[in-house]
Amino acid sequence: MDLPVYFISDIHLMLERSESEVQRQDILFRFLRHVKETGGTLIINGDLFDFYFEYKDVIPKVFMPFYHEILKLREAGIKVHYVLGNHDYWVQDFITDTLFDHTYFTDTEFMINGKRFFVTHGDGYLSWDRGYRILRGFIRSRLFTWSYRWIHPRIGYAFARWVSKKGEHYEHSDAYNNKIADEMSIHANHKFEAGFQYFVTGHYHQAKELTLNGGKLLILGDWLSFFSYAKFDGQDLKLHFWKDHETA
Repeated sequence: MDLPVYFISDIHLMLERSESEVQRQDILFRFLRHVKETGGTLIINGDLFDFYFEYKDVIPKVFMPFYHEILKLREAGIKVHYVLGNHDYWVQDFITDTLFDHTYFTDTEFMINGKRFFVTHGDGYLSWDRGYRILRGFIRSRLFTWSYRWIHPRIGYAFARWVSKKGEHYEHSDAYNNKIADEMSIHANHKFEAGFQYFVTGHYHQAKELTLNGGKLLILGDWLSFFSYAKFDGQDLKLHFWKDHETA
């Protein structure tokens, strides 16, 4: 895997191209062009889209500017990996065969420059998420996916827009964020005991870099408020914030 390796997550590209959404995407595109200039590899760790459902012959046209930026990255020789999240799991061959080099439907691991990385979007890990884990099993099932694809795309995406508006707030108290970080640290330590050096997760909309017993936990933040990313230079993985470097 070419260095440096960039990790981002929770971009949540929206189905409505409002003025604020266009401005937010412009910031993202400047970051992607920076990756193209430096070379290396890009790993998108879930919830790239706020909602994505791919039909056999239909893809959402609202994301065309993003598709274009990714294809330009790949034309420049940048490998782009995509770990699916809880908002954008329902992909088909456009995502897996055309847009990205590699797509992962579950947690994955990478060996990069002699370091072992465990990469997960992170949903379903919390001990109190039992109900969500049941729901996730259902909505990712073949039966649900097959049934939803029989719904006309206009209806399917209208429903998705309604659902998206119900869950657009991701701010939590410091106490709740610390509770999440403590629990994810337990999962990370299990992986460090198994020989991993890095545990990389998204989903929780907090940007944290925690050095633990023999390894480092990275919670990647998001591109809604943090504009954060992680960069592995071959020696260490560190958290960065793009808004501090928009003209870099």
